[in-house]
Amino acid sequence: TDLSSEAFIARLKRFFARRGKSSIVYSDNATNFVGAQSELKRLSDMLKKPDENVSAYLASEEIEWKFSPPRSPNFGGLYEAGVKSFKYHFRRVMKNTKVSIEEILTIISQIERILNSRPLTPLSCDPTDLSVLTAGHFIIGRPITSVVEPEIIHTPDNRLRRWQRTTKVVQFIWKRWHRDYLNHLQQRSKWQFEKNYLKIGSLVLLKEDNLPPCKWVIGRVKDVIPGSEGKIRVANVQTQSGLYRRGIYKICVLPMNNNE
Repeated sequence: TDLSSEAFIARLKRFFARRGKSSIVYSDNATNFVGAQSELKRLSDMLKKPDENVSAYLASEEIEWKFSPPRSPNFGGLYEAGVKSFKYHFRRVMKNTKVSIEEILTIISQIERILNSRPLTPLSCDPTDLSVLTAGHFIIGRPITSVVEPEIIHTPDNRLRRWQRTTKVVQFIWKRWHRDYLNHLQQRSKWQFEKNYLKIGSLVLLKEDNLPPCKWVIGRVKDVIPGSEGKIRVANVQTQSGLYRRGIYKICVLPMNNNE
């Protein structure tokens, strides 16, 4: 709640202590806060025209602050869509649930792990290599994994301990966010590429049900099967566990791939 320059610098220091210092920080433009809480507007104004304390700190640390263009939602569209989807499902799952500060921090930390586990681009052009670069690589230098826990989504709350309910919330959000994120990747590929955007050798994600948090089914397209009208309808995908034939609606191209 403290929007003073000193408090803002303290928050930046906490963030850099956990994640490492950033040379460039990106954020929404001030006009994007229209209709938002007055606190957000005040924070935006401070960033647009920082006082001497903030300016001195950013300059001393060689940090550049960049804003997206006004009324340009396509800038940062992929991560914006991911965050928007998370917030939407978070509100729907939590509803009026009362939780302690420890529980909410635990939930948000696990959701942060989920968002940072998403595959971004292949790590090599080797057709036998299924390794991918994830957001987690920029934080800890390797993929972020999750502790394996039994699925309790369908277990009634009255049969769960309080700490198990936080796990249930995370599993609910993962299931819904994972589905929406993959759907977004499919729509993005259709918009960005030609009609037959799926290429042999592409590293892709398969849409599979009931995956645990942070689990992604990754494979390479071995061959494609077009329909009678010439459009690709089916593909054979090689994964670590075997070769799978899937309809194109079950296959998602990575956000950044070798075909761009």
